[in-house]
Amino acid sequence: MCLGIPMQIKSIDGFTARCEAKGIERDVSLFMLQHETLQPDDFVVVHVGYAIQKVTPQEARSAWEIYDEMLRKLDQDA
Repeated sequence: MCLGIPMQIKSIDGFTARCEAKGIERDVSLFMLQHETLQPDDFVVVHVGYAIQKVTPQEARSAWEIYDEMLRKLDQDA
């Protein structure tokens, strides 16, 4: 199973953004979102190092709530 991870853009340099989620920062390619207007503090879904979709803060928050619940359940079953 593959997951896209919501991350918040911290800075942009050309087609590369420094993004953060849960205290982890990564450089992310914005190449696939050339048609979008992106700026620091926007949220994007990241898959294998590429931003693949711009999302609202609420959509990012909802996705993380689901992921956190999945992790809690895995911990309980272990």
